[in-house]
Amino acid sequence: MKAYKFVYNNKEYKLSEENCSDILNDEEHPVTGIEKTKIIELLCQQEAHEFDIEYYDQPCQNCLAGVKEKSKYFKFLEYHFFIYTKKGKYVTSSISNEAEERTFNMLLKQGIVDNSYFVCVIACVECGDYSVEISQCEV
Repeated sequence: MKAYKFVYNNKEYKLSEENCSDILNDEEHPVTGIEKTKIIELLCQQEAHEFDIEYYDQPCQNCLAGVKEKSKYFKFLEYHFFIYTKKGKYVTSSISNEAEERTFNMLLKQGIVDNSYFVCVIACVECGDYSVEISQCEV
């Protein structure tokens, strides 16, 4: 089974189907054709992605790190990219292999895509459990 691995602060993280807790698709205009396996496949198409530290007011639902210590903020790793759709169905992304050759505006003018979505991959710093949030962009 395919997985995306990366290192942050000398700790290796592995993003696979098993440790993906949820994919939160846009409620008003959900994207079809974008599942856990596709997210992992997209991440694996390029060697390195820069995950940054972000803080949330809710803990990881898998390990609840920081709850016992009564932390007010909880540390996560985040990575962002865009996916492009046609009539609500996934077509390509900003991190796909062919993305270097074609921009969203170029694809839009050619009629290949008609919408874009912001994808946020959020991984727990402690246990590596992760979720994916997909939100429609204003075009």
